[in-house]
Amino acid sequence: MKIGEINSLKVLRDTPHGIFLADEEGEDVLLPGKYLEGNEKEGDIKDVFIYNDSEDRLVATTETPKIKLNELAALKVVDVNKNGVFLDWGLEKDLLVPFKEQNKKMQLGQTYVVRMYLDEETDRLVATAKVKKYLSNEELKIKPGDKVDLLVFNQTDLGFEVVINNAHYGLVFRNEVFKKIKTGDRLEGFIKQIREDGKIDVSLQPGVATHIENSNEIILKALNEHDGQLNLSDKSAPEEIYNELQMSKKAFKRSIGSLYKQKKIKIEEGKIILSEKL
Repeated sequence: MKIGEINSLKVLRDTPHGIFLADEEGEDVLLPGKYLEGNEKEGDIKDVFIYNDSEDRLVATTETPKIKLNELAALKVVDVNKNGVFLDWGLEKDLLVPFKEQNKKMQLGQTYVVRMYLDEETDRLVATAKVKKYLSNEELKIKPGDKVDLLVFNQTDLGFEVVINNAHYGLVFRNEVFKKIKTGDRLEGFIKQIREDGKIDVSLQPGVATHIENSNEIILKALNEHDGQLNLSDKSAPEEIYNELQMSKKAFKRSIGSLYKQKKIKIEEGKIILSEKL
């Protein structure tokens, strides 16, 4: 029976408080009556999550938590006491982050990325905000240009620290972000550079060649939707370009240069025009 994980257990016996479930070794656990469908019978298999109740007894639930053992997730602080802060992880008993497992004082109502682990001293499920110590850039399974999954776990003056593929850590520079992102966001990104010291630069946009192709498609689609003309040029403000096309001015300038060379657009004062519409 694995605490902090989903277990497939066999119905053992019925009681006034619920049913007892057992694993293959005969260890049993109570599934309280409020989680029963009413048609369970001896020998049935139930998929349940195992954790400690408020009295530190093992208990089963059919509810799905927001985080499981050794996983990362963004969770909200719902209570603070002398032992630490407590997070809403989707179950009745909130998840503890001890003070020693906080990078900085965690605030009520704020959301933080944490990792859940089993405390060997107390045999309880707890969480840590010190997620970086569980990540490593020593043995990388990624290379520049790779598309990766990101989880934003911290903000710095330089940008946004991200977990890469649940295994590594990197940084998205603030001046390369053209949309609102926040701690806990899960995003698609691209490996921009792996430095000699192991640090990884990550971009939310693909490499230049692929990025230009994608931007070209966006601009051509917008032109077709606006009767072949957009009142944007290389002199337009970055905010105007972003509001219309959701791309940076740098990407826009590269793309209209590419489209002009392909003779797909004409560039005039303060606007671009689709060639087919001329």
